[in-house]
Amino acid sequence: MQRKTNAGRWLAGWVLAFFCLAGSAQAQDGTADAGKPVTYDLWPGTPPGGGSGPQGAESIGRTGTGIGAVSNVSRPRIEVYRPAQPNGSAVLLIGGGGYFRIGIGHEVMPTAQWLQALGVTPVALYYRLPADHWPAVAPFQDAQRAMRLLRAHAGELGIDAQRIGVIGFSAGGNLAGILETRFGDAFYPAADASDALSARPDFAGLIYPVISLQKPYDTTRSFRELSTQADAVQAYSVELHVSHDTPPTFLAQAEDDPIANIGNSLVMFDALHRNGVDSELHVFEKGGHGWGLGTPGSLVAQWPRLFANWARSHGFLGAPPTQLTPIPGIRHATGKAANNDGDEDSGD
Repeated sequence: MQRKTNAGRWLAGWVLAFFCLAGSAQAQDGTADAGKPVTYDLWPGTPPGGGSGPQGAESIGRTGTGIGAVSNVSRPRIEVYRPAQPNGSAVLLIGGGGYFRIGIGHEVMPTAQWLQALGVTPVALYYRLPADHWPAVAPFQDAQRAMRLLRAHAGELGIDAQRIGVIGFSAGGNLAGILETRFGDAFYPAADASDALSARPDFAGLIYPVISLQKPYDTTRSFRELSTQADAVQAYSVELHVSHDTPPTFLAQAEDDPIANIGNSLVMFDALHRNGVDSELHVFEKGGHGWGLGTPGSLVAQWPRLFANWARSHGFLGAPPTQLTPIPGIRHATGKAANNDGDEDSGD
């Protein structure tokens, strides 16, 4: 019980520190003070796809499994966090939450700090949610646009346009998976010159992902929210779109995941293997769902090191830093895994 209480306190510290940090900078020109994010709106005008969108201000969860989760997104955007010693690699981070909220506080921000310490530039994606009266295609439009904007601004951000990856958690794993498999599909008409650039990530990490909307995996909140589109099962079941051009992919999931059946990672790995895509799969005996970086000492807490070693083997993350540079005001923290599926709002 004490361990869970401490994890909750640490998580609250993550949320407070990072949202205070993020709220202090809204630069649109690629410049920012050290340690503060550079923010880019995804769209030059009204986002594509229609939909009325949410009413009221953007919301940040304050209690329960939704602490630090963002919803009511009407301004899709990316926030770029520059490391003290950048190595040229960047990773687009996509939090989960069943397409009704985004796990910024317990998934994206802890992962962002870890990547910064490695010299990698983390990029947080705030995408439109079907639950907020946006069309099902909206998050996929936002993800494609985010990848293209990163390449368009690579020079000013000090990143290598050929070393931009993506990490997605849960429903964010579904979004990242479609991004890495359907990068050539036009989810929206070109808005400007940035859309002539590739939306293909160079590598991908899918962490306790929702991969398939097909039976028997059609029990998730993600399935429900995306089902407003008639062909959602075909369109957004990631395993159906894997090809030889899919980038190298890393998968990690717990066997006892009660939200996203372990079969999601298994069918994805099988599709990657059949198409000759470099891939690595780690199935942990225990861990549940929604663990973010993982509680220190737990089985699932191994995934960041495993991912970093795998990515370096493909030349993406650069050499390990000789010394980790802490970010002022941020304490080490982890999220708490969801251990049962009785609360559907624990997110997928």
